Amino acid sequence: MASHRRPKQPSRTRVTVLTTAAAAAVALSSQAANAAPSEKPSKDEVKAKVDKLYEEAEHATEKYNGAKEKQEKLQKEISTIQDNVARGQEELNDLRDGLGSMASAQYRSGGIDPSVQLFLSADPDDYLDKASTLDQLSGQQVDALKKIQVKQRELAQQRSEATDKLKDLSATRTELGKKKSEVQAKLAEAQKLLNTLTAAEKAALAEEEARATRASERAVLGSTAPATGRAASAYSAAQSKIGSPYVYGATGPSSFDCSGLTYWAFAQAGIAIPRTSQAQANAGTRIYSQSDLQVGDLVIFYGDLHHVGFYAGNGQVLHAPRTGTVVRYESINNMPFQFGVRI
Repeated sequence: MASHRRPKQPSRTRVTVLTTAAAAAVALSSQAANAAPSEKPSKDEVKAKVDKLYEEAEHATEKYNGAKEKQEKLQKEISTIQDNVARGQEELNDLRDGLGSMASAQYRSGGIDPSVQLFLSADPDDYLDKASTLDQLSGQQVDALKKIQVKQRELAQQRSEATDKLKDLSATRTELGKKKSEVQAKLAEAQKLLNTLTAAEKAALAEEEARATRASERAVLGSTAPATGRAASAYSAAQSKIGSPYVYGATGPSSFDCSGLTYWAFAQAGIAIPRTSQAQANAGTRIYSQSDLQVGDLVIFYGDLHHVGFYAGNGQVLHAPRTGTVVRYESINNMPFQFGVRI
């Protein structure tokens, strides 16, 4: 027979706890719903943060460019040293073979001179400094031994130099990797922020930039101070790349970063300037007054000199601004001007 027991009623304490927890959950959900809209940054706040990240990325980009340039230079130097060592070793082998031929001739004519025999089994440095030994050698043998000694020292020095440069190269590659990761992290963070904007907000930002670009183009058209000489050729080359995208580490011909554009443009004019903006800042005569700038002068921005462009006249610059933009004209006052450089 089935038992019909009365269900146990929950205690008053348990009911109170459950009711309180449910009320708290409802309150938190309501607060979260109400807070969510206010937590989303505005379009202008996002732009400010993104601009700051792009500036930091460009700073890291110039460090990356410097490390990359150093790496390429070291690789060339190491290759040259290694070629010199290989040729030097061949010359040393030929010198030793020549001395061995002299020893063979001596043997056939009555025996090997003890000093030559010593050379064939030891370092000539051990006995070239001994006058008594030198007295026992012929003039031809002395000359041969001295040449061998000089060549050995040259090779030792070159090998030591190559070892040092290889260590430097390894450290430079490590730095290059770190700077590349830093740039990529900044760009990814900026993109994440941009993704929080609505399509309308993105369109509004794009229109703001377009208006600023059109205003700069009109100002440049009104310039009455054309570039001259090699600077004119470099500036003209840069103008031919208006609309090309900014890509960190790029030196053309289809994409550029800021110093990549100026570096490439001057190369088209037959002038070799350094790769980075910091080095380009020291590549010519500095001009500290904006009123003294001429079209085609380099213009350096920010206290750490991490941005460069061409002066375009009427207070405008032609440059590769940052990721997400193209080579274009822009007001010189959009960035902290440091000085101009006349190459």
